Amino acid sequence: MLSKSENEKLCRIGPGTVMGEVFRRFWNPVLMSSELLEPECEPVRVEMLGERLVAFRDSNGHIGVMEEMCMHRGASLALGRVEDGAIRCLYHGWKFAMDGSVLEMPNVSGKCVRSKLKATAYPAREAGGLIWIYMGPADKMPPFPDWAFMHLPLENLRVSRFDTEVNYMQQLEGGTDTSHVGILHTNDARPGWMSHTFSANEDLDNPASLASDDLAPVLELEQTEFGFRYASTRRIRGQETLRNVRIVPIAMPSTRVIPSPKLQFVIFEVPMNDMKTTTLGVSYDPEGGPIDAWKLDEIGGRHDPRLFDHATHRYIGTWENRFGQNRKEMAKSWSGIKGVVAEDQAIAVSQGPIVDRSKEHLVAADMALVRARKQLLESAERVRNGGDPIGVAADFRKVLACDRNIESGVEWKSLLPL
Repeated sequence: MLSKSENEKLCRIGPGTVMGEVFRRFWNPVLMSSELLEPECEPVRVEMLGERLVAFRDSNGHIGVMEEMCMHRGASLALGRVEDGAIRCLYHGWKFAMDGSVLEMPNVSGKCVRSKLKATAYPAREAGGLIWIYMGPADKMPPFPDWAFMHLPLENLRVSRFDTEVNYMQQLEGGTDTSHVGILHTNDARPGWMSHTFSANEDLDNPASLASDDLAPVLELEQTEFGFRYASTRRIRGQETLRNVRIVPIAMPSTRVIPSPKLQFVIFEVPMNDMKTTTLGVSYDPEGGPIDAWKLDEIGGRHDPRLFDHATHRYIGTWENRFGQNRKEMAKSWSGIKGVVAEDQAIAVSQGPIVDRSKEHLVAADMALVRARKQLLESAERVRNGGDPIGVAADFRKVLACDRNIESGVEWKSLLPL
């Protein structure tokens, strides 16, 4: 468990916090490219690390991200005009370039005032169906991350987003906790559980399709340049020499890659503020082939309008609608909630906006999430002392997951050599 002070340090990410400074040292995705679909389209309000921002696409298709509120009188630039590679406030016509420079001030004569002012703006890039920004010191900017999915056709990627009113660590820890997969996601992971039998789910796209009903996997961790990865090894019923291994990378600052037998699910947990997280995901076939986005949303439970508002990209499950749980169905449905993502979000929100980790009772199965916490806290100390966080210049193209059955004696590290 963590002390209350460590928990505060881990969870608080606003301006001036040590963990906020860690996140600001990385390129982080903030939106899907599809949210700014065409030049001069409607600007989008963005919240990131406790800052209110506006993102827009100019007439040439370039992305700009800057503080939302006009520095003159605080009107929202999200209502503004996008024109000539810049954004103009409707209130008094102040016009801002991509870098925050003030280009025009119609209600001010002369140029001396304009030359002294500059709005906060952040470098922005577009890649892999996502819009990324860097919010840290200019002289500390790391190389732009190179993920494997960025080299595939956009039409063969499934890019997704949803916002949940919980701290980012609850989302990251859910994905770092391998033992919950065979329990919380029982319907998908252990068909036949009601009759105490097991027949493996044959859906190769489903990340909860486990090859084993072993609920107490053995974990091994390996430190890497991007953070760490863990292998969870499960016994396979009726097989003396065969075992299942799932290798899951946990990349700094708050990214994981979850495997299905066929696909890769890259999940970025991006803190909007201390109590709200945007979860951006890219799913893809490592062979580069097309995938069925509608099917993946169905597996996740994201077609349920009671739980996911696709217009606002919000998860809207609450205690009032019991997170979509149907308790009458629990005779044949483990959780009474349809979909693996819906199950995960119900648990995260049920914990409250920020979990008090000083009251936990951790076990061996929690080894990976403990390491995830430690690498963030260690990075915070490094940054506080003038150093670099873990993984800031890592080769993210090597960050891959896998789900394989292997013979005893085969070293799991050989499946995905670094």
